[in-house]
Amino acid sequence: MKAVGFKTSLPIEEAESFIDFEITTPRPTGHEILVKVKAAGVNPVDFKVRQNSAKEKMLDTPKIIGWDAAGVVEAVGSDVTLFKAGDEVYYAGDITKNGSNAEFQLVDERIVGKKPVNLTYAEAAAMPLTTLTAWEILFDRMRINEKDKGKSILIIGGAGGVGSIAIQIAKKVAGLTVLATASRAESVEWCKRLGADYVVNHRDLVNEVRAAGFQQVDFILDFVDVNQYWDAFAELIRPQGAIGSISDPVQPVNLRQLKSKSVSFHWELMFTRSMFQTEDIIEQHYILNKAAELFDNGTLQPTLTTTLNGLLADNFKNAHRKLESGSTIGKLVIEY
Repeated sequence: MKAVGFKTSLPIEEAESFIDFEITTPRPTGHEILVKVKAAGVNPVDFKVRQNSAKEKMLDTPKIIGWDAAGVVEAVGSDVTLFKAGDEVYYAGDITKNGSNAEFQLVDERIVGKKPVNLTYAEAAAMPLTTLTAWEILFDRMRINEKDKGKSILIIGGAGGVGSIAIQIAKKVAGLTVLATASRAESVEWCKRLGADYVVNHRDLVNEVRAAGFQQVDFILDFVDVNQYWDAFAELIRPQGAIGSISDPVQPVNLRQLKSKSVSFHWELMFTRSMFQTEDIIEQHYILNKAAELFDNGTLQPTLTTTLNGLLADNFKNAHRKLESGSTIGKLVIEY
């Protein structure tokens, strides 16, 4: 099968930062399904892994990354009960395994969902990683529920991949009042279109939130940089509120600043369930199926904004270059 990968971590401008190659098509065993990939989403985690996983070393076999995909089940392992050959699926995969930047991919059935019927493969491939991340941080980590309807949530990085779906889930599923950060005219408009009640500029966060009429907020979601905004979070969060983050801080986070308010802090990593084979790993199957229903009935909208065509190293170089710029809105997908 064809695949795109890398043997060493290089800047994206380097010729060998991604290479086209061929590898034997794998066979599924146990709970694995073999998927013919139709489209793959590209996320910031992709370029972080490319930049750091093969530093100052040369791998014998190119590393295949990519953690978002939609496609068709080609074959199933002996323990598979959720899918059969021919089923259309979407999923974000397992960071410890080969990724979706290939013609075929093995993935555990328990972290796969049925592809939304009303979405194209490209639209569907844009959604699993960000949807799972937003859903898990809201409902599994911060445990937002019915009693929280109408409460306020501040989302840092509203126009990004995770922010774009988190706005929708927070507003339309959790019933929260949503404040999202954005600074450019096009990103402000994007956040409003997705359902944000207020859009504030992250460059003066405390004053912007208060100018919007909120002295404090009940929940804060950080999808950018917890270090950069930590003091503002500690000031803005309501007593007994909750803060969640997916970022990778380079400095320690001073949780003591939250003690007087009895505020809880929650990490989210979408790969935790698959990486540690947790006893509730199948929750990701259920979340993706629930999200598929919400995409199909129009409650949630896909956040795809850019599509490239072809399983080619040059397309992945282009995609990573765009994401590394930090200015993309919504999601970018490569169709095969």
